[in-house]
Formats: sequence, C-alpha cells, structure tokens
Amino acid sequence: MMEYANNNMTLVSRARLSEKPGAHDPLQLAPLSLAYMGDTVYDLFVRTLLLETTTLTAHGLHERAAKLVCAKAQAEAFRRIEPMLTEEELGVFRRGRNSHIGTVPRSASIMDYRIATGLEALIGWLYLTGGDERIRVLMAEAVLHGGAGENNGNNSTEGK
Repeated sequence: MMEYANNNMTLVSRARLSEKPGAHDPLQLAPLSLAYMGDTVYDLFVRTLLLETTTLTAHGLHERAAKLVCAKAQAEAFRRIEPMLTEEELGVFRRGRNSHIGTVPRSASIMDYRIATGLEALIGWLYLTGGDERIRVLMAEAVLHGGAGENNGNNSTEGK
C-alpha cells in the first residue's frame, strides 16, 4: 500500500524517476524530449491553478486551459518570465526553441510555436532536475500574473 503521509513530497516529485541510480542526465536529453515532459507539467500546473482559482464547470475549465496552454499564450508567458531566468535556464530554453520542429499548428505562428517549445523544454528540464520550487515561482509569474485566475475580469462562471 502506498504511503501518503510524507508532506515533503508533492505528487509531481513522487512521480519523478530521475532520482533512481543510473537515471539519464536531463541535459543529455533531446530538447524535444524535454519539451514533451514540460508540456505535461505546464498543463498540470494550469489545470491545478484553474481548479484552485475559479468556479468554472468542467467545460469552462477545458476552454480556459486550452487558451492558457496554446502556443501564443505560452510565448506571452515566456516573455513575462524571461528577465527572471538564469543563463543556464536561458540555454535550455534556446535549445528547445532552436530544435527542429516538424510541423506547426495552423493556429500558431512559427515564432510563437518555437518560443512555446523552448518554454516547455525549460519546464521539462526543471522538472527532471528536481526544480519543483523554481517551476512554481516561474509558473506563478507566467500564468497567474498573466490573468489566469478568477480576478482577471472574466466571468468566473464562464462555460456553464
């Protein structure tokens, strides 16, 4: 039976496998592999934030989350956090941004899509290196201060 009493570990940190002996060095992973992981972590943060800060229905939650995780919104989020990033973090971002992307959704500009991929690579790298607190700080600035919560002027019952 799984023990749930450890208050020092978040669900995300419990799911991380990189603490196993012989685990891959996240810096050695392909940038798109980092973005693959970062996409999920970013989405989980946004969904959690919406549940904690709005009273939207399931449909409303889905619609708001989709607006917050699209390439354009992620590019805007990156621009908000860019001044906060260390040189190492910017390096990981650039690796993701500059990676070869096969296709770009019609709903996104190539530049926004590349920036979003770089942001996802950064979030994936932070997650895999155990940077949960850093993710929280960056995501709070990127998403919360971008108007994701209930007090952003939108009706909190949208989507009902």
